[in-house]
Amino acid sequence: MTVIDDWAERAACKQSPPDELFVRGAEQHRVKQICTGCPVRTECLAEALDNNMEWGVWGGMTERERRALLRRRPNVLSWRRLLEAARDEHHRATGVSAEATHIAS
Repeated sequence: MTVIDDWAERAACKQSPPDELFVRGAEQHRVKQICTGCPVRTECLAEALDNNMEWGVWGGMTERERRALLRRRPNVLSWRRLLEAARDEHHRATGVSAEATHIAS
C-alpha cells in the first residue's frame, strides 16, 4: 500500500485560497473539478472521512456526499486504509503504477 503523508503539499488545490474551496451549492461542482485530476485525491478524501470534516469539498466529495457515504458504511474503521487498498487494487487491475501516478505530480 502506498502511503503519502505529505499529501496536502501535492494537492491540486494547494494554490487555491481556502475561501474558494469551502463554498456552498452549485459552486461546489466547480471546486470538484479541481479534484478530478488530483494525484492525492484518495488521501484527501480519507482525511475528510476519517476526521468527519463537516465543510468543503475534500477528495472530490461535498459534505452532503460524505455524510451519505458515512451513513451507508458506518462500520469502516479506517477510510484511509480502505480507500488506499481500493486505489491500489484498481491500479493493479488496470496496470497503472500507483507510484507513477504520484511521481507525475
